[in-house]
Amino acid sequence: MFTTPVHRDLRLGWCVLVVCSAISASVPALAQQKTGPGISGDESLTWHGITVYGVVDIGLQYDTHSAPFTAFRPAASGNIVRQNSYQSVAGLTPSNMGQSRVGLQGIEALNDEWSAVFQIETFFNPQSGEIANSLKSLAVNNGVPLGKQTVGVDGSSAGQALQTSWVGLQSPRFGTLTFGRQATLLYEGTVKYDPNYNASAFGLLGASNTYSGAGSQETNRVDSTAKYVVGLQELVHLGALYKFNGSNGSANTAVQANLGVGYGGASVDAYYSKVNSAITATSLSNTQVAKLPALGYSVSNSLAATISDNTAYAFMALYKLDPLKFFAGYEYIKYENPKTPLGAGFVDIGGYVLAFVNNTAYENPKITQVYWAGLRYAVIPKLELTAAYYGVHQSAYGSGTQAGCTTSAHSVCSGSIEAVSFDADYRFNVHFDAYVGAMYSAVHDGLANGYPYNTTNINPTVGVRFKF
Repeated sequence: MFTTPVHRDLRLGWCVLVVCSAISASVPALAQQKTGPGISGDESLTWHGITVYGVVDIGLQYDTHSAPFTAFRPAASGNIVRQNSYQSVAGLTPSNMGQSRVGLQGIEALNDEWSAVFQIETFFNPQSGEIANSLKSLAVNNGVPLGKQTVGVDGSSAGQALQTSWVGLQSPRFGTLTFGRQATLLYEGTVKYDPNYNASAFGLLGASNTYSGAGSQETNRVDSTAKYVVGLQELVHLGALYKFNGSNGSANTAVQANLGVGYGGASVDAYYSKVNSAITATSLSNTQVAKLPALGYSVSNSLAATISDNTAYAFMALYKLDPLKFFAGYEYIKYENPKTPLGAGFVDIGGYVLAFVNNTAYENPKITQVYWAGLRYAVIPKLELTAAYYGVHQSAYGSGTQAGCTTSAHSVCSGSIEAVSFDADYRFNVHFDAYVGAMYSAVHDGLANGYPYNTTNINPTVGVRFKF
């Protein structure tokens, strides 16, 4: 019988998933929910309005095609197929359902109308004990050939002591105004409207972080922001966010807006995002590493980057009809050359230096469209099943002989990504849950350019999560 590599991948991946399911038969699966604050009443650790909370999420994962797992990236594995996916890998992976973290949040009444609020959080990787650091996962691959690299993926975690740190004012009538390092409106929207709540192991949105970051993995959480959200008559809600750059000009500024409507079991939100001089960081090539001494940069904290101005529009919806909940979303992202380029030597988040920058990657704008749909089924109050489909389409944006190309010969050709996932989550109580599932991912045509080893991956995963 003839068997294709994709069929072998599917068969092997699902066999591992079945084994994991059997092992965890006594570990049914939790109603997935966003990590972080959420435990209330006597179950929370609250004293004089200050709440200590945390999440520890860790599991066992097998990837049919991956690089060896990293100790630094928040998810450790790639979860979806990557350019350096050159072998099968099994190991412990953190934050499969949501980011492992510890934090403090507080509220202090100032008068009958206003309260002061704050939140600080540190992200960590429980399998290694490291502070979450996506950029370090790139830096350790500097000068290393693809076939010898570990997983390295850009992100908004760069070893900062605090991933979240904001303070502000809150009013039931007038809304909430906060200042500091915060999650963006679009990121919070994808958490709400992703069938997997942005879980990195079981959803393309969480595994990539590019799309929840409006085109850049580093802009899911951003520094120096002012954010305002307000609800009107419990039917309509509005949001606005602005990122300051601490200087003049538009470089490294951002603006986002959100308009949403909710009624009964239905909810719909629209988002707009404009990020100027957005950064997409990558590891250095061997040639670039050789030039570092003359430039005066260290190999341990230097990276390369593509700079772009990113404009995004998104529309997301959900409908709850017990015991089912339906999700759908669409996002349009346009990448253009930055109006305000960044120079070599720019200091990125976490103190990483962009030793080599490309400000001219988009002679023609690149258009990426992202779409997803899925459902959650509450079998019993403690057990939920989730199925989801995700797709990405890149339009061709090359010039000359590359104009309109549709193959994998060039990165500017049209291409696509697809991902399908299924997972189950069981909540033993408000603090502890267990999960099992898998995601299949594949890249095609232009988006498969630079993938010399494999273009598919399956990542059967089983794990547990403790929240306090």
